Amino acid sequence: MDDLRAALSAHGVTLPSLRVDLPSFAGKYRPPAGLVALGNCNAVTARKLVAVLRSDGKAISRPPLDVELPALPGALQGLRRTVRWYLDAPCPDVQLCVTELVTNVIRHVGEGTPVRVRVARTDGDRIRVEVTDPARQALPVPASVPSTLDDEDGRGLALLDAVALRWSVEQGVEGKTVWCELAEAH
Repeated sequence: MDDLRAALSAHGVTLPSLRVDLPSFAGKYRPPAGLVALGNCNAVTARKLVAVLRSDGKAISRPPLDVELPALPGALQGLRRTVRWYLDAPCPDVQLCVTELVTNVIRHVGEGTPVRVRVARTDGDRIRVEVTDPARQALPVPASVPSTLDDEDGRGLALLDAVALRWSVEQGVEGKTVWCELAEAH
């Protein structure tokens, strides 16, 4: 509670209720309906409040975007829109990576294959994109011969390599995950 009191004070917030013995006070106080009494929060909630107050304006982390869908060409536009909504900012490189990774599943594993797309902000101002499919053995391989101007395919991994900081593949028991990390645009 002392940490919470100090964190609130650093933001210019002083609550008289924080000057009393909280454990004994919390047992007697009943807030009006709809009002949460700060003194009634448990230690876990108090620590979370302290972390938010001490974040110095940094964005509060959100849970990752986690979408399961069939890999279909018609789903890509909605998926790009969902990624932009989740990141709450223009994100053409992230949208490109999501599109290319799902398109690789469509082309090399099969249209309609169930995929899981996960997008998350990570520590260090990065965005991680993961696309998981059930085809454990169908690994992405960069084209050995560069695409010509007239080729309709063969550029996906080259594009991924150009915009991502790094990318790789992880094989699991029930499939594989192709992932990449990108710098978050500021």
